[in-house]
Amino acid sequence: MLTFKLNNGVEMPAIGFGTWAIADGSDVVEAVKTAIECGFRHIDTASFYKNEEGVGRGIAESGVNRGNLWVTTKVWPTETGYDNTLRAFDASLRRLGLDYIDLYLIHWPATASQYSDWRERNLDTWRAFERLYADGRVRAIGVSNFLASHLQPLIDSCKVRPMVDQLEIHPGYRQAADVAFCQANGIQVEAWSPFGRGSAFKSEELRQLAAKYGRTVAQVCVAWCLQKQIVPLPKSVTPERMKENLDAADFKLSEGDIAMIDQLANFGWSGQHPDEVKF
Repeated sequence: MLTFKLNNGVEMPAIGFGTWAIADGSDVVEAVKTAIECGFRHIDTASFYKNEEGVGRGIAESGVNRGNLWVTTKVWPTETGYDNTLRAFDASLRRLGLDYIDLYLIHWPATASQYSDWRERNLDTWRAFERLYADGRVRAIGVSNFLASHLQPLIDSCKVRPMVDQLEIHPGYRQAADVAFCQANGIQVEAWSPFGRGSAFKSEELRQLAAKYGRTVAQVCVAWCLQKQIVPLPKSVTPERMKENLDAADFKLSEGDIAMIDQLANFGWSGQHPDEVKF
C-alpha cells in the first residue's frame, strides 16, 4: 500500500478509512472488518464518535496482525488539558482494546473566540501528547482542524512538532493556504470529508472528469488528494465502494485537471470554522 513518511520517519498508509457517524456495535464492527478485508490498513476514529469499542472489536476480529494496521483516535475539547488528556487517552485505549495508538490527535483547537489563554490551553494539551509520545504509547502525534494561526504558536513553543494536521479538505473546500503552511513545516495533511459530505457527486465538472478517466467521482477526489500529498479518509460501508476508494491510488489526474479542480467554486463546506465552533 502507498504510504507517506511523517516527520519522525514513521510510514503512514496514504488512504484511511473514516468511521464518523457509523454507529457503535455491529454496524461499525462489520464496517471495520469489511474495510480491512478490502485492503484498508488505516482506521480513523475519535472519542467523540462514540464507536471506539466497536472499532476495536472490528480490528480484533479482522484477523490482521495489529502491527500491520494504523489506528488513529482523537481527544475531544472537553477532555483536553494535561491531566485530562492523559486520562482520556487511557480511556480510548481501553475502549479500543489496544496496547498503543499509532496516531493521537487534538480534535479541535482551543481558540481566541472562547479563551483568552487559548495558546496556553493548546500547549498544555500538547505537553500531554509529548509525554505519551516519549513513553512510546503513540507512534505519532498531531492535531485536527488547526489552521496556520493555531499551529504557529504551538510550533513556536513545543518540543515535538506536530506530525499530522487533519483538516476538512475536498475539491469544493481546499484550504490551500493552510495546506501549504503544513507542508512547508513538515506536517502531513489528512483530509476529512474528502467527498464534501456527498456534494462532490453533484459537481458536473467532477462528473465529467470521472467520465474522462473511466473512474468514479469518489476516485477522482481520492486521487486529487493523493497527488497533493494529502491523506484522504473516505467513508463507505459498501465493499464495492471501499475497493473503489483504494483503487484510486492506481491512476493519476493530469496536471491540467488538478489545476481545474483547484479553481472550482467553493461547495460542500461543513460550515464548521475552527475559530467559530463552540464545542
